[in-house]
Amino acid sequence: MPILFFEEDIKYQLPQKLKVKKWLREIAAIHGFWISNLNFIFCSDEYLYELNRDYLDHDTYTDIITFDNSENSKVIEGDVFISIDRVKENARNRNEVFEKELRRVLSHGVLHLCGFKDKTQKDSLKMREKEDFALSVFDSLN
Repeated sequence: MPILFFEEDIKYQLPQKLKVKKWLREIAAIHGFWISNLNFIFCSDEYLYELNRDYLDHDTYTDIITFDNSENSKVIEGDVFISIDRVKENARNRNEVFEKELRRVLSHGVLHLCGFKDKTQKDSLKMREKEDFALSVFDSLN
């Protein structure tokens, strides 16, 4: 059940990798899922923008794109692309520590793979609640 981290066109090393992997597995388990194969790819704004245009036909910048490759319900297999540039900017705009904002985005990807949406205002509020809970779980881990 690998959780792997890659860099596409930037240099970024995730701190506390083992704790983050344990935490992501815990978040999935809380929602009744098991992580089979999950890849996080850290990249630049421009790289993610191109993915957004090419694969989703969205002409916007974003902090995360999640591709669900799962074939079985309750089993997570996917690729999560995260713009480190955008996470840094969002952290500044929200007056948040970068590492905490990155954890929010990491959990956001897992929550999408657990079936949570964020297209409507109601869904966005529920997603934010789930992210906040996920952050509290991270803080409780050793």
